[in-house]
Amino acid sequence: MADSTVLQANEVFGYLDYRAFLRDYYLDRKDRRGLSFRAFSKRAGLRSPNYLKLVIDGDRNLSDEMAGRFAKAVGLEGDAAAYFGELVRFNQARTTAERNDSYARLTGYRHYRRAQPLELGHAAYHSTWYLPAIRELAARPDFRDDPAWIAKTLRPSITKAEANEAMKTLIELGLLVRDEKGNVSQGEALVSTGAETRGLHIRNYHRVMMERAIESMDSVPATERDISSITMCLSSDGLAHLKQRIQRFRRELLDLASLEQNPEQVVQVNFQLFPLSKPDGEAGR
Repeated sequence: MADSTVLQANEVFGYLDYRAFLRDYYLDRKDRRGLSFRAFSKRAGLRSPNYLKLVIDGDRNLSDEMAGRFAKAVGLEGDAAAYFGELVRFNQARTTAERNDSYARLTGYRHYRRAQPLELGHAAYHSTWYLPAIRELAARPDFRDDPAWIAKTLRPSITKAEANEAMKTLIELGLLVRDEKGNVSQGEALVSTGAETRGLHIRNYHRVMMERAIESMDSVPATERDISSITMCLSSDGLAHLKQRIQRFRRELLDLASLEQNPEQVVQVNFQLFPLSKPDGEAGR
């Protein structure tokens, strides 16, 4: 375990869960300095002797004012203290918009960008439509590791600089690999992020792809796309069965794509299933 100064001033930027940071801090101080929950409460000016434990266990949240007390109690100052406060807001955000705003502020800290480069790569992959598209484009036999070619091949086109940065990110994440001869192909890596940001990144990915679907209604001829929908009334069992059918069909499409011998074009297939009314027993509430 690092010494107290390193843990307080730098290691907090390696966390995306403030409860995990507090847990590690407490265990470190408990083992090396005999810190107790009661002693921490006294240091933070708290009446409850086990407030830290309640926070670590997820039974209590922290207000902005309380986050400031906790930051001071663990010895955080300057950017480290400000980052901790933002981390609290990020973890406790109630809406995707709030989490996105807070996450953007977290990634603005220089120490965070140094501590979590892969996390930033995952965020870019899920929030930028053309990164997944370029990864699939690499399956084409005529794929060229040339930012200018990639930029012009995508629909809509992107800039050469965007294509170049995207290739760097995909290779850093292991989603594309370059062999000894310099040839690029798809890697075996899976895009897996931490539990703290996985839901946020996935929601952003779907939002971006649904925006592309909307744009395609004006930019892509009807003969090259299929955008349709069905409205139906189902029981709870019927809804569960429909979800299973969609999941099965999605796997079938992936199997079909894996059998392609000469892939030519990258396409996006979206699935959306969501309620337009309240279920029985909740109507009128």
